[in-house]
Amino acid sequence: MKKFFANVWTKRVISILSLVYAYFVCRLCYYSIFYDIHIHDRTSLCLVVTGISLAALIIMLYTRRQIFTRIASFIILPAMLPVVLLYFGEWGMIIPIVVVGIVILLMSGAGEGIKTALATVILLMYIFGALGYFLFTSFFVTAAKESVIETGVSPSGDYRYRVVNTEDSSNGSTAVYVEPNTADVKYAFATFTLKNLEHVVFLDRPMDDEVHISWKTENRQEITDHLNHISDKIEVTLTDAELEKLGFTYDNKLMLTNLSASRKFAINRTASDVDPVALDDLTEDQLDFFGIGREPGGRYYIKEPSAELLAKLDNTTGSRVYFNEMPAKVLKYYNNHNIDLATGITYFNVAKNHTVMLNTLTDAQLADLGVSESGDVMLLSTTRFAGEDGSEEIKSEEKVVFRFYVAELEDYYNVDSRSLSVDLLN
Repeated sequence: MKKFFANVWTKRVISILSLVYAYFVCRLCYYSIFYDIHIHDRTSLCLVVTGISLAALIIMLYTRRQIFTRIASFIILPAMLPVVLLYFGEWGMIIPIVVVGIVILLMSGAGEGIKTALATVILLMYIFGALGYFLFTSFFVTAAKESVIETGVSPSGDYRYRVVNTEDSSNGSTAVYVEPNTADVKYAFATFTLKNLEHVVFLDRPMDDEVHISWKTENRQEITDHLNHISDKIEVTLTDAELEKLGFTYDNKLMLTNLSASRKFAINRTASDVDPVALDDLTEDQLDFFGIGREPGGRYYIKEPSAELLAKLDNTTGSRVYFNEMPAKVLKYYNNHNIDLATGITYFNVAKNHTVMLNTLTDAQLADLGVSESGDVMLLSTTRFAGEDGSEEIKSEEKVVFRFYVAELEDYYNVDSRSLSVDLLN
């Protein structure tokens, strides 16, 4: 048995477990950035993390001269920095992992010079990272006292809400937040909830004394008819993929925007007319006025591109410059040069419009865009006590503040999206 554990190949194979431990530490780092943690049983979690970390430390000390273990020793402490800052206070989970990181870094088989340099860099990362984080949270986060007065889940279980009263210097406010109830990552000892997915569906100043919330279920066609009855000019913002699914091409959605008065007159509009104007709505002569050509298939191109524009496209052959082949930076360059140099007035810009009118979409198309057949609708009313003795009740009329339909159509809760922002530090 001693010979078996002394074999270098045994150590190399077992050292893979070091990378497995480092992977889960990196996974925790990822969760700390994009998720809030809610621990169910701190004692149990501490014991489990300590046990796993102790086993991992024994394995890494046994294989400390193997390349996989050395790599793991360089990863653990940097990966734990966001965890320490964003899950500050959860020491039962943090301390065992940090201790393992420190011990294995100091006792790994790497050279002393490398370990000293890495330890210095990591220490500086922790010092400046902590300093920057606590300065941000101290000076740039609004100081206000929030109290959650009600929480609940929609009838379908797809959404949850919370009612929050905020006390501040402006008589406070009452807000209702709605977020998906199906995006949590659940483990035996903790649940992770996505950050920044809450959507404010109601905000009232000053603070309300009572908020009354109820839910009902409506189907897709009912909501469509109701919204179209309210207004026939409701626009829906879609992605490129969704527009393509509806049969639109890039050129179909090209628009003239920021039109100057003189350019509006040239296409028989008045100065008060609101742009944008679809290129598809212009005649050949009107397009020619803007230096834009249209092929029989509907593709738009620039008739006389400047030498500078051609250079940015690496196009020296004189072939046509199509709008749908122009990178965003080149299109921006093109738009920035459609100005009057004497006055600085913009003549026009060309941009792709991502909106469609709701009243042009059929029920089948809405289904294709991901809108469910039926779902949850939140209704809300408020009560505020007035008068010196607080005996007078001022009640608001019950109104709809949230519809599953709008949330799905506008993609409020894209649980697959991840973007780094300072909001994640709050």
